[in-house]
Amino acid sequence: MNKLVLANLMHRPVRSVISILAVGIEVIMILSIVGIFMGMLNDTKERTNGVGADLMMRPSGASIMNGISGAPMTVKIAPSLSRLPHVVEVSPAIVQFNTSSGDFGVVDGIDYASFDELRPFVFVAGGPFQGPDDAIVDDIFASTKNPATGKSWKVGDTMKTLGHNFRISGIVEHGKGARKLLPIDTMGQLMGADGKCSIFYIKLDDPAHEQAVIDEIHATPGLADYPVMTMEEWLSEMTPEKLPGFNIALDTVTGIAVIVGFLVIFQSMYTAVLERTREIGILKSMGASKPTIVGVVLRECAALAVVGIVVGNIGVFGVRFLLLHVFPTQHFEITTLWIGQGALIAFVGSLCGALYPAWMAARKDPIEALAYE
Repeated sequence: MNKLVLANLMHRPVRSVISILAVGIEVIMILSIVGIFMGMLNDTKERTNGVGADLMMRPSGASIMNGISGAPMTVKIAPSLSRLPHVVEVSPAIVQFNTSSGDFGVVDGIDYASFDELRPFVFVAGGPFQGPDDAIVDDIFASTKNPATGKSWKVGDTMKTLGHNFRISGIVEHGKGARKLLPIDTMGQLMGADGKCSIFYIKLDDPAHEQAVIDEIHATPGLADYPVMTMEEWLSEMTPEKLPGFNIALDTVTGIAVIVGFLVIFQSMYTAVLERTREIGILKSMGASKPTIVGVVLRECAALAVVGIVVGNIGVFGVRFLLLHVFPTQHFEITTLWIGQGALIAFVGSLCGALYPAWMAARKDPIEALAYE
């Protein structure tokens, strides 16, 4: 039977290749969307956690996604927070998600002195801001191509972000805040939010005092409605299940991929059964049972699916390589768990696409099949 299955697949090589590619594309679609989404999510978690704060205070009603809530809080709150027991440092910041073409990503506006106190920067080149139009970038962004020179960014280069030109004053090791850091006053002016911020990072003398400080903040007049979270709480919220739209987008792309794979496999197996009416009649006249006929069709489908899954897994690493080459700052995360889930989804979807053709083949009357021209 295995020889028969192989011969059937080789009889129409173009159709087999198309079926394999359909399953491969299905796998690539699933793993690519997961890789991009999870890469962005985990990269954001890592860099925010790397700021060095123990607590985060956000505006009332703000989203847990830093960068999409504007800058509604006045920085004048900082002195009140600094006076609370166990508070070592308070650093206001503007976290802005920039969607401009060619300037996509999160940009942080920081008060350098207090932000550096949370966890000191490690400079690769250059140093702190020297003026209001200076910027600090991390080493990953610096490794990308400067359109003006065609080379990587270096200290002294002019970088345009938020529609304004900035001189790169320093390059730091990645993992602390956004890849682009601007003076908070300059960023506030560009956003029309002078003297405002979107988040307060708070460092304590001992993390054991987190709840006591949170209670003190909420007991401070005017701050009762401001949400305060520990970094651990914030990190626990940054999961696909708790982010609006994440699973919807993932399920939508997965559903489209499964439908594509299902239809191609269905068409391929359905056509194959129609072409092999006489061969099916011969098998049944030789005593082949209905389960045997179904098994032959499903084995062909399984072989196509397995090869397609292998092609898809190879292809997604190619997509990852290409994406990181074009967008070096974009994280693309491929996990063993999702490789397995993607393979299972594609395999089951393919078998489902072959069920009706297999059932149709098993129901053929051997007398009519042998008389088929």
